[in-house]
Amino acid sequence: MKDIRHVPEGFVRVRRPKLNPFNEMVGPFYERRRGTEVSLGLRIEERHTNSRGICHGGMLATLVDLALGYATLATGGPGSNKQSFVTVNLSLDFAGSAKVGDWVESEVEVQKTGSRLAFANCYLLANGVRIVRANAIFALSGSPK
Repeated sequence: MKDIRHVPEGFVRVRRPKLNPFNEMVGPFYERRRGTEVSLGLRIEERHTNSRGICHGGMLATLVDLALGYATLATGGPGSNKQSFVTVNLSLDFAGSAKVGDWVESEVEVQKTGSRLAFANCYLLANGVRIVRANAIFALSGSPK
């Protein structure tokens, strides 16, 4: 049986100054930062699964959206210190699944951050195997972070 409490080395619990009730409800999420690179991770729990006993696609989509957004902000593009990005488009392809106890983490590449839009790509890996391929477009929000 996998130890569902184990978090891989380098990952720490995501804690933001302003509480996000949705993220708190569906998490807990963990992050690893290496310079401007950010990876988010999640240990799959029973509450993250669907009726087939695998991680719900909506849960994986949530992780992708957060991972892409956090990584885009970390690149330090125009306005990133004063404003935030909102998701304009999110596209996912499911190529595998995750089960209870699996560690799922993101690999994100921020393709371009402009003055109004940012483009990023992501893979989610379950125990090192790619299970989701995704891309997103973000718009610079007029609201402060």
